[in-house]
Amino acid sequence: MRDEPRRDSDPALAPRPAHSFLVVATDWLDRVDPGAHRRIRGLRLVTAYGIAAMLGTMPNIAGGLPDGTALSLLAGGFALWASVSEGRSTRAESSRHLLLLTAAATLGAASFIVLAPLLQSLGHAGPELILATGAFLVGYLRRFGLTGAGLGSQIYIGQLLAYGARLSSLDLPTVAAAGLLAALASIVPRVLSGPAEHPPPGPAPLSASAGTLRPELAMGLQAATAALVIVLLNAAIGLTESAWAITACTYVVAGSASATIDRVRRRIVGTVIAVPFGLACLPLAAAEPLVLWAAAALAMIIYAMALPERYDIACGAYAFTLIVTLAVSGEHSIPLLASRAWETLLGGTLGLAAATLIVPLRASAQRDG
Repeated sequence: MRDEPRRDSDPALAPRPAHSFLVVATDWLDRVDPGAHRRIRGLRLVTAYGIAAMLGTMPNIAGGLPDGTALSLLAGGFALWASVSEGRSTRAESSRHLLLLTAAATLGAASFIVLAPLLQSLGHAGPELILATGAFLVGYLRRFGLTGAGLGSQIYIGQLLAYGARLSSLDLPTVAAAGLLAALASIVPRVLSGPAEHPPPGPAPLSASAGTLRPELAMGLQAATAALVIVLLNAAIGLTESAWAITACTYVVAGSASATIDRVRRRIVGTVIAVPFGLACLPLAAAEPLVLWAAAALAMIIYAMALPERYDIACGAYAFTLIVTLAVSGEHSIPLLASRAWETLLGGTLGLAAATLIVPLRASAQRDG
């Protein structure tokens, strides 16, 4: 009688080693970032956020401000997203760029504080109109290259954070202090990382639009129009977290209609997968908050590694980070946290509609962005 095949003689039947998961994980990291410089960049993002948020909680700094509780949130947000947008090759150039980016976020938050009272008479959604101006600048300032793209994004981020924190004119000193802390917290890690980082690719040149408008102006109008539609929807029927939809429509608009379709698909897929995963981690918010903070830090490192090629992974990583950090901070409303998914779907759909209907851009021979 023929012998049965031995399990250890057939690789398909052999038991997998205990460390196989770690091998697969490290292989995946090497494929995403073969030179390790994006992992270093991800660590820098987390470090900048942590330093800024920690400085914002120090009594000697926050104690004399009207609303010291918002200082940590603003400083951490300014530093994090300035570090994401920064893309220079030397320490000196990066430091100057980070200083400009944190100043732009400070200006964005201050602009919201100054303009919001003028729009209160339009109802609860009135101040959101300011976010539409930031959405316009995200696209339009791309005409000034990498620096302009970063400045536009930071102005919008500043407006968004001020909107979320419900800041008033009394909080202008807090915004100024947050800008200073963010500049310090983002520059120090960049100086220490030195030449270990490689600058990310800048925005690709844009092709001409179907009409006579500059492509950057067309992108700004597309994002702002989609944002205005969301503001009207929020005023008419009420949205759970309309700012998330505005953010989605702002950042899915790309240099051509085809590139926008791809970004919308990737953003929706990444977010829809990540949100349930984040919700599944909610029981850890009270029991093991440090575990969730560590998971959020790891997700932001993955975010930095995935950009710009794997936009779906980057969006999923950030959606997970947002869910778990909100949970650790005390937000446990399942409907609100879950709305991240469908608000992204709404914003992405409207951004796609605007990109295809309002002065649509054709694909360039070079990389779209």
